[in-house]
Formats: sequence, C-alpha cells, structure tokens
Amino acid sequence: MAVLLTLMEVNPMADSQSFEDSINHLPDPNQTIEPSLDRNFDGIAEHFEKKVYGGLKGAIRLAVLQRDLMEQIEQMSVKLNRPLKILDVGAGLAQLSIQWAQRGHQVWVNDISDDMLTKAQAAAKQAPLLPPTLYTGDGLNIEQSPVSSGDTNHGSAFDNMTWSTCPYQSLNEHLKGQFDLIMCHALLEWLGEPEAIMDFFDGWLSAHGVLSLCFYNPVSFDYRNLIMGNFNLLNNPDFTSDNKKSLTPNNPVAKEVVTNWLAAHHYEVIKVSGLRVFHDYAPLKRGGHNHPEEVIKMELRYSKLAPYKWMGRYLHYLAKPLRPVSSI
Repeated sequence: MAVLLTLMEVNPMADSQSFEDSINHLPDPNQTIEPSLDRNFDGIAEHFEKKVYGGLKGAIRLAVLQRDLMEQIEQMSVKLNRPLKILDVGAGLAQLSIQWAQRGHQVWVNDISDDMLTKAQAAAKQAPLLPPTLYTGDGLNIEQSPVSSGDTNHGSAFDNMTWSTCPYQSLNEHLKGQFDLIMCHALLEWLGEPEAIMDFFDGWLSAHGVLSLCFYNPVSFDYRNLIMGNFNLLNNPDFTSDNKKSLTPNNPVAKEVVTNWLAAHHYEVIKVSGLRVFHDYAPLKRGGHNHPEEVIKMELRYSKLAPYKWMGRYLHYLAKPLRPVSSI
C-alpha cells in the first residue's frame, strides 16, 4: 500500500529482503538546509499542468527523459535482479515516477507543493500496474522483463509509491536506505541555494546508482529572445520574471556550473541530452512542424547530437558517483 506523509514518520517502502536497510554514508537526519527561498507552486498547479504539459512541449520533454532513463532503469533492474528503489525530488506531477511504479519499481515521490502532489496521487491511482518491461534500444519498443515485484492483475501505481510533501531539505528526517536512481527534474532553477542539493545527492544515492539531473538552460532564454527580437528585454539587466504566474525561472544555473558541481562531488557524466532543441525556436509553424509525432521524432534524434543538444531549453545529465561499490 502506498504511504502518504507530510513531515511525519513513515515505514520503509519495501521489505528488508528487497532492499538494503543499512548502507554507509547516510546523511545526518538532523541536518537541514533553510528552504525558505525555494519556489512553491501551490496555487498555480492548474496553470503549471496546462502550460508545461498541456501541449507538445510537455510531450517532447517526457519523450526525451523516458528514452534516456528507460535503458538505465532496465539495465540496473536486470543486473540487481530486483525492482529499483527510486527517489523523485521535486517531482511535480510525477509522470515518470508513475510509469516506473506501474512496472513494479518502488518510488518515493517528493515535492514542496501539496497541490502538485495531490494531482500526481490522483493520476497514480488511475494508472494500473503493468508487466515489467525490458528496453530494446529505441526508446519506443519494449519487451517483457523477468523482474517483477508482484501481481499486476490488481492495484495501481499508487501502491508502489511513497509520498512526501515537504521541502527536499526535510527528507533527511524520513528517508531510509539509499536509492538506485535519484531523479531531480526542473528543480535546480527554483531553489534558493541550488548547489546545496549536491550534498543531498551524495548522501542518498547508492554507490552503484544513477543521478538523473534535468535543469533549465539559461542560454536558451537568450537565444529564443534574440530570435523573437526581444532586444529590450535582453538589454535590461534588472529583468526578472513575474514568479506569481511565470514559469520562467529567475535563478537558472549554467551548464558549466552544473558540470563543475558534478566534478567536485566526484560524479562521472555518462549521458547528456537536450530537451526541446528546436521546437521553441520556430516562430513560423510550417512543414513538419504541423505534425506533432514528426516533431517528437526529430527532437529525439537531435537531442543527442552536438551542437544542437546544447541549445535545448532544458539539459538532461545522467551521472554516476565515482566511489567504490561496497555492496549491491
């Protein structure tokens, strides 16, 4: 059964036979970081859902992330011979987490916004459990995997999920054991102290695990406004978005900075993709732009290729910790 928590004690997500309960280097549960400057989307969850996922932009974003993550998830699951333990930090509507939970993985979902997680929970309850899947290489075709966490004839994704409505800084008080995969998508740019989350990753990602870090690319903001002729905006050093309604972050982090953080914390970047590498830059929708499925196919193709991937509105890094694997 799924677990809901709003800063209260919880039980482990899986039995002690499935996952390690005692792992080295766990964070101090009493150590917290002040979250007061972090953005909370309570009150605009409907606007967020419509603006971000109500059209092709959201479909592209999910397609690239799903392709990048599916191979990693299925490879790890087969290697470990069990479902994965996954943490989604700043999950928002948690679409990907719901997909992984449908296929038997145990997913801990966190967001500071109660409104966002309420929507995500409703979606998870409507998502039936599915046979586990094995990635075949193209991000679209999948085969049944031998790894399963239980009966798929009953229940929903919600049954494989634990929910924490709180700032990520408070998770240290509640999480138990390290995770095979930590997803942190479109959160860095909304944090008051984004670099501080690296210490959180260090503590909760297992030595054999993978970090999925997706963040807003500030170069894309400049480039899009150049194309659109918004020179006055670019010439205004004091410009900030209206954060009561706008979903353009005021605190984006450059890729060079993120790369340096990962290196300083001893991570190896194993994959980089760009999200929406051309779609947002096309003011005139003609030709192939009128066919959403073709747009997604081209976005998937060019998301992997330099220099195009570096112009994505968001960048997706997959990284592994460079530290010894004590046990799996």
